[in-house]
Amino acid sequence: MNIYDYSVKDAEGHDFPLKNLEGKVVVIVNTATGCGFTPQYKDLEAMYEKYHEKGLEILDIPCNQFKEQAPGSNAEIRKFCELYFGTQFAQMDKSCVNGAEQLPLYKYLKSQQGFKGFTGPKAEKMNGLLATIDPDFKNNPDIKWNFTKFIVNRKGEVTARFEPTAEMAEVEKFVTELL
Repeated sequence: MNIYDYSVKDAEGHDFPLKNLEGKVVVIVNTATGCGFTPQYKDLEAMYEKYHEKGLEILDIPCNQFKEQAPGSNAEIRKFCELYFGTQFAQMDKSCVNGAEQLPLYKYLKSQQGFKGFTGPKAEKMNGLLATIDPDFKNNPDIKWNFTKFIVNRKGEVTARFEPTAEMAEVEKFVTELL
């Protein structure tokens, strides 16, 4: 099994089979427009522009599960991203990444790459925040916050998970090694 066995809805509500991404390196990221990590859209777009021709795709899956930081419609989210960050990569339907309503894709992603902890300068702050929400957060694979990134190789295998606190330079370095 790999990501090509799944499909998601695009921002217009149409099925988007991930088989369409076969042979590409893919970053799958749950996003929000009102989050402290929202400026990562700039880094994601820069990476997309730099490596798209070499086979990089980015799937933006807006998610409102974390402090309701993605409250808008798909159209409002897209307009925000284009206006403030010039994003050109694929935006999917706003979806759940945890719980009973989670996308089957996310259940699969988390089974392949569980939570291994936060890194980077904001790691302690995230640990403190999440300890108040779920004292056992370190022991389950759930998505902890917006801008968690899964990296998929050209064979459709989930090869890494980067938490939102990871430095984007580290994400880019890993992606370029797969390209």
